[in-house]
Amino acid sequence: MDNSFEPMVDLSAARQSAEEYAALIGLTVGPPFTMSNVSFVAPLSDGSVIKVPWGGDDESLHEGDALELWNGDGAVRVLRRSGPILLEERAVPGDDLSRLSENEATAIAVDIARRLWRPAQAPFRSVEPEVARWLDQAESEGGELVSLARSLFAEIRGGADWLVHGDFHHHNILRSGEAFVAIDPKPYLADREYDVASYLWNPLDNFLADRVQTRRRIAAFADAGLDEFLIRAWTVIRGSYLRTAPEYLEPLRALIT
Repeated sequence: MDNSFEPMVDLSAARQSAEEYAALIGLTVGPPFTMSNVSFVAPLSDGSVIKVPWGGDDESLHEGDALELWNGDGAVRVLRRSGPILLEERAVPGDDLSRLSENEATAIAVDIARRLWRPAQAPFRSVEPEVARWLDQAESEGGELVSLARSLFAEIRGGADWLVHGDFHHHNILRSGEAFVAIDPKPYLADREYDVASYLWNPLDNFLADRVQTRRRIAAFADAGLDEFLIRAWTVIRGSYLRTAPEYLEPLRALIT
């Protein structure tokens, strides 16, 4: 895995916490991983991984709780916790789903998702108030799909029965030995269909332009028991604040028309 590092936020405090905690338990910290841009994530000298979130990352508040609940079934295993500091098993070799064929990647993603989605309650939070806040922010920034997203959100009403990963996509599903595991959850209580949106618009260079591919992915999750309309609705809702580049506008609208 490439260890180049260009964080989106100031991770100096998180890095300091990681180094201090590692020293406390007699370990040293290696260079941070690629794409660890809102948390400080790096290998430790014993082969594990340390993760310390950026102080403003409220979405990861219950990451450790979710990983402990999953206990290695579909997700990376937590070895130790200290407040927001997590020590996790390292996924080796660590290549992600983007390197696989389309059909193989989607089959693995569906299998992983079905193991992660579980009925749950506290301490996990409903995503509904967060979505309302994110829509407000997108509207203030001139988001073109916010009106449609609000209408859909009012229609589906957003369930809160299932624990979801929250950032479920190719680059967060890594090979670990002969299996694959999810990393970097942003757990909430929501409809299971909430998770599919981020899978549809990944890998990173996917602008939803291949509508046949998108339909096949939706069908694969629908065949696993999800509601196709909810998948499409959540993709538009989440896309209205997460995928606002012009390239996404028509493909997102087309999901509902």
